[in-house]
Amino acid sequence: MAIADVTVIPVGTEGPSVSEYVADIHRILEKYSEKGVIRFQLTPMNTIIEGDLANLFEVIQEIHESPFSKGISRVATSIRIDDRRDKQSTMEGKLKAVEARLGTKGAL
Repeated sequence: MAIADVTVIPVGTEGPSVSEYVADIHRILEKYSEKGVIRFQLTPMNTIIEGDLANLFEVIQEIHESPFSKGISRVATSIRIDDRRDKQSTMEGKLKAVEARLGTKGAL
């Protein structure tokens, strides 16, 4: 299972707010999540998506295309992928590993 950190930036919006585009992307992610294809976490600056690598690429392509459907002519998408193959890795597992080293529980 892979974990991807994705940021989709619509370029040339009418104003500085992009929450409308983020909401559209969230709806797409919900659709895939309800099918059990991915798990995701929205953060103030990006979205973390967890799933099979092939599925992640499919989801990322769809969310990248989303602003174009609203008339945006340019989209910049940043993707960072953590694909660990020696053991199962999850978003929660990564946080718990750091918390264990800090000697804290639920601090992150």
